[in-house]
Amino acid sequence: MNKLLSGITVIDLTTIVLGPYATQIIGDFGAQIIKVEAPGGDLFRAVRPGRSRHMGAGFLNLNRNKTSVTIDLKTDEGREEFRTLVKTADVVVHNMRGSSAKSLGVDFASLKDIRPGLIYCFAPGFGSDGPNADEPAYDDIIQAASGLAHLNKNADNEPRFLPTIVCDKVGGLHLALGIVAAIAHRAKTGEGCEIEIPMFESMVSFLMAEQLAGQTFVPPLGDVGYDRLMSPNRRPFKTKDGFVSLLPYSSRHWTKFLTLVERAELLDEDWVLDPVKRSENIDSLYAIVAEEMPKRTTAQWLDELHRLDIPASPVNSLSDLLDDEHLKAVGLFAPYEHPDEGALISIRSPFRVLSGAKKYDDIPPPMLSPSANED
Repeated sequence: MNKLLSGITVIDLTTIVLGPYATQIIGDFGAQIIKVEAPGGDLFRAVRPGRSRHMGAGFLNLNRNKTSVTIDLKTDEGREEFRTLVKTADVVVHNMRGSSAKSLGVDFASLKDIRPGLIYCFAPGFGSDGPNADEPAYDDIIQAASGLAHLNKNADNEPRFLPTIVCDKVGGLHLALGIVAAIAHRAKTGEGCEIEIPMFESMVSFLMAEQLAGQTFVPPLGDVGYDRLMSPNRRPFKTKDGFVSLLPYSSRHWTKFLTLVERAELLDEDWVLDPVKRSENIDSLYAIVAEEMPKRTTAQWLDELHRLDIPASPVNSLSDLLDDEHLKAVGLFAPYEHPDEGALISIRSPFRVLSGAKKYDDIPPPMLSPSANED
């Protein structure tokens, strides 16, 4: 952790993945994160594997640099306790529906007069002025609704989920950015603000930045879909003994690759050298790559491609990452001792302040308050 946001207090009502991922980022930058949990705790505490009932692996990896307090917002006493917390807070953040926040008395209208200059950021599933505003949303729902599951369809045109909680985490990144922007705004103006960062809209904007494609223009210059990404031959390429991801991108890359595989007859072709024409014919080039790759081993390809400065990578499994030389060198995975859970491995923040701020030890993920502990 560093202390770039030292002095900022965040009251964190978020649960599961999206919100905790966002507030962990803010906590990694030094803000004080007070995680407010209902009796029984954040539901993600129960997701296995785990040594104890309230500290599953997913929760441990999303909730460092926070403290936790148990408050029952469904009671008058709980709401009063929460309002007392807000009096000294800079930020309130949640990822519930607007109607749910209002019913609990934690909506912006109910809190803004308690703390002048309050920053209020929330990430519902869908924007509040649309017909889906009160619909529940989890990652699988947004993968389907945003077009991602369809984009990831298999050879039989059956939609598939990505095996990662991608919409929650993309939404969490948007939420963290919203919080930081609001903090900067208040530093300049002295004024707080209310920011809504809907999960659905965040994911659609994330996907459609490149996938809007021809529909960007009026009248359209084609359909949606980024052609290079839709290429049938865009895939990890099979080598003599494995797979390699290879991406010649510039004219220089393609010239080097085609020279390496002795396809000199293509070096003067406009559809190879001209970036616009190459974009229109990219699948033909990928087909050449697919044809050439089985002729050498993975190690041989990586040696040659790295020598030529052509972007390439082996296809790692998740287990491979734990032994990756680069990740070991930068210390992404590190052992630590949790005061209650014992020996663990942490995934450090990918943000590193290289100068101008000290590094401090992370705060381990918090246990539930004793009053809420069911063990």
